[in-house]
Amino acid sequence: MTPRLVVLNGPPAVGKSTLAQRYAADHALTLNLDVDRVRDLIGGWRDDPGAAGLLARAVAVAAARAHLRAGHDVVVPQLVARPGFLEELEAVAAQAGAAFHELVLTDDRPAVLRRFADRAGTVPGAPQAGPDEVAALYDRLAAYVERRPRAVAVPAPAGAVDETYRRVLAQLGAEA
Repeated sequence: MTPRLVVLNGPPAVGKSTLAQRYAADHALTLNLDVDRVRDLIGGWRDDPGAAGLLARAVAVAAARAHLRAGHDVVVPQLVARPGFLEELEAVAAQAGAAFHELVLTDDRPAVLRRFADRAGTVPGAPQAGPDEVAALYDRLAAYVERRPRAVAVPAPAGAVDETYRRVLAQLGAEA
């Protein structure tokens, strides 16, 4: 079977990491390549988060390449709202003979703001940001995705993890 590189893009708190974990649990030897977790492995990353983020993405690209070449799926749950990273991942998938899937988990702006605030208040270590910052990320993502013609929107309403997961699998032509 052809390996897949699946990018789960979307605004903050829309369920990217949850769905990536589930996909990896259901598909043996899939690498759940959470770039934020990779960044957390970089010493002193909070002192220079921009540089650490770029380093983490470079590590993620290298890991994806190795894993795809070994014949296994890679899922990348990451908010990507500017050029560069998705194009690198797409090129890595092509070089490895893997299928590239760019899925954008969606919910409306007020719901995303509410979900982010709820997560920030209840999940230890959750990223902290004000509503204006989250709204700006949402808007930047929406503008960027418009320029990504092969990106597929997947509705991801709050509380509908099972339904959203089925939608993701349907887009991938995969089974649980």
